[in-house]
Amino acid sequence: MAEYNITIKPSALKELEDVPKKIAQQIVKRIGHMGSNPRPIGCQKLSGQERYRIRQGDYRIIYGINDSTKAIDVIKIGHRRKVYL
Repeated sequence: MAEYNITIKPSALKELEDVPKKIAQQIVKRIGHMGSNPRPIGCQKLSGQERYRIRQGDYRIIYGINDSTKAIDVIKIGHRRKVYL
């Protein structure tokens, strides 16, 4: 399987700064693994959107996948209570 290029929106990077450091490290690791498998076990497609989400504890990573260009765009990172608003 080909590697996907991962881009993270600047707003998502700011949201990552607000996450506790231990969990932030796990989130970064999880995002890195998405390059080889953009739809890992536990990933779910969001209804009404062309976006997916994966869980990391109480935090969610919202991202889009473009299979034709082999690109992943991380759109939002946040606590499960606030990320879908």
